[in-house]
Amino acid sequence: MQAWAFLSPKNPVMLFYSTHIENGFVRLEEEESRHLLTVLRRKVGDRLQLTDGKGWFYEAEIAEAGKRHALARIVSRHAAPPERSARLHLAIAPTKQMERFEWFLEKATEIGVDEITPLLCQRSERDRIRTDRLEKILVSAMKQSLRARLPKLNDPTPFRQMVDRSATAQSFIAWCSADPLPHLQSLLSPGIDTLIAIGPEGDFSPEEVKIALAKGFRGVGLGAARLRTETAGIFAVSVFNLAG
Repeated sequence: MQAWAFLSPKNPVMLFYSTHIENGFVRLEEEESRHLLTVLRRKVGDRLQLTDGKGWFYEAEIAEAGKRHALARIVSRHAAPPERSARLHLAIAPTKQMERFEWFLEKATEIGVDEITPLLCQRSERDRIRTDRLEKILVSAMKQSLRARLPKLNDPTPFRQMVDRSATAQSFIAWCSADPLPHLQSLLSPGIDTLIAIGPEGDFSPEEVKIALAKGFRGVGLGAARLRTETAGIFAVSVFNLAG
């Protein structure tokens, strides 16, 4: 979905990110500034396109080119069009190999997700993650896909705590049941805020499933194949986005 003319695929641009926007100016952090000034060799007077990750695109003109920070004057601001009619919150257990979880975060952001909660389950293979590194991956994926909304990444959260705090209109828990479960696609109601819980490689424990169902979660399957955690997460994100 295009925000406005200069973000058209026919006119590819490099999108930058900053939350330091005040009094008609935007300040880029050191890493973004270095890429702008050193790699792309932009100079004072050149224009750039950026987002604040909160639903706005900006076009700005470089006013100061310092060694560590670039300052640009905002020329125009445009609201990004809505991506979906409802919010998607995915609660998913981090994988043992962090590269697979990072891949999931990147692709889920490109496809479209609003909030991600790393789940700590009874059978979790990993209970510690570097949220600072993961935030950078989300930002990079947002910029690459020309989106203006940065997904919210929550701190690792125990499963029971996530379930107790859930106040989403429709909530699902996906697991490998011995008995066939209805497919996520058949129960998903478009246009309604949604929470989908995906477990670790060893799946949710029976106790966790029981707790979730008692709290109003609905059990769903993701097809006949057994999916890795990160694949299941991408599948769920895709089904939600295709539902509209």
